[in-house]
Amino acid sequence: MAAFVDRAPFIAKAGNGGNGCVSFHREKFVQNGGPDGGDGGRGGDVVLLADENMHTLLDFRFRSKYEAEAGTDGSSGRRQGKRGEELVVKVPVGTVVREKESGVVVADMYEAGRQKVLLRGGRGGWGNSHFATPTRQAPNFAKPGIKTERHEFVLELKSIADVGLVGYPNVGKSTILSVVTAAKPKIANYHFTTLTPNLGMVRHHGQDFVMADIPGLVEGASDGAGLGHDFLRHVERTRLLLHVIDAAGSEGRHPVEDYEQINEELLKYGDLANRPQIIAANKMDLPDGETGYQMLKEHIGDKYPVFPVSAATRQGFDALMDCVANTLAQLPPMEPFTEEEMLPEMLEHGTFEIEKDGPVFVVTGSAVVQLIDSVNFSDEESLNWFHRTLRRAGIIDALREAGAQEGSTVRIEDMEFDFVE
Repeated sequence: MAAFVDRAPFIAKAGNGGNGCVSFHREKFVQNGGPDGGDGGRGGDVVLLADENMHTLLDFRFRSKYEAEAGTDGSSGRRQGKRGEELVVKVPVGTVVREKESGVVVADMYEAGRQKVLLRGGRGGWGNSHFATPTRQAPNFAKPGIKTERHEFVLELKSIADVGLVGYPNVGKSTILSVVTAAKPKIANYHFTTLTPNLGMVRHHGQDFVMADIPGLVEGASDGAGLGHDFLRHVERTRLLLHVIDAAGSEGRHPVEDYEQINEELLKYGDLANRPQIIAANKMDLPDGETGYQMLKEHIGDKYPVFPVSAATRQGFDALMDCVANTLAQLPPMEPFTEEEMLPEMLEHGTFEIEKDGPVFVVTGSAVVQLIDSVNFSDEESLNWFHRTLRRAGIIDALREAGAQEGSTVRIEDMEFDFVE
């Protein structure tokens, strides 16, 4: 059986845009043909697809880098370059994608078949035919395609279930799941037998819902102790918590203390303590089960319903499942995580910064990188267009404010030139 992985790194890059073409029309008996360079093709997008046949992020442990196809360059005859193929990356249903540095959620793949464009491909550059004017009839330059950047993400798999079984290790959650569903979880008499979430479908009086047996919780889990966040991550999706407690205290713990401790960990992690709960007082077949059940009833009062059950003898589950089904029928569906848009597509002139390296003014940023790539420095018209573009982008004014004067040296990438007003 493949290892269960519910957190993995993910590095993605959309395709670069193809470059525009510098070309002039050539035909017999036609002199001085005009510019006919075509535009570059757009780069391919990176698209996420929620695949119900995937149940783990194991694949991303072996391959974490994904890159979409680049657009091809434009060609003569105003022929546009081919658009890059989009890259579809399949992830399990319930995967949440976070931007690594900021931690913000950029995609929540909460539904089977859902698609989400994570990164858009770069625009193709304009061919020289776009730069023809009545006074510039033979432009000898074109624009390069937009170069995209790699982005780092973290994938987190959060189980999709209506009901989450929570409680300390070895209180009988897996056995209860096997009683009320057709699931066959691994069951043994030692802690953390359940290391991965087990899902089962409950069909009760015509109503179907999904129940998840979540790995057992321990004190300090909200701080990462034990299975910690690996447990709590899978509780976030559930609409209802079925809190299983060892009413008999068979391992020397007190049922009321167990109840309080689990809820304290849920509260520390977020709003999980406010999630509707039903209490299952399990192991009622053991000698001290009735005593523990009565203590729980007295302590909890009317806050949550408490049901005495015995997973070993399969008793008490009709009333418990009636309550679960009725409660779910009154609860709204779980809201997906709020998604924030990825960085917007690079603006036409991008951004820039100006720093001083001794007497030299150094201009850096996406705006000037694209601009330098666009210029044919051996062509006077291209140089004039370069200077006008610097002015339109605000770079000339910014250099002046930084102290540049007529004749000052300005460096952009590997190019140095004199500052001219």
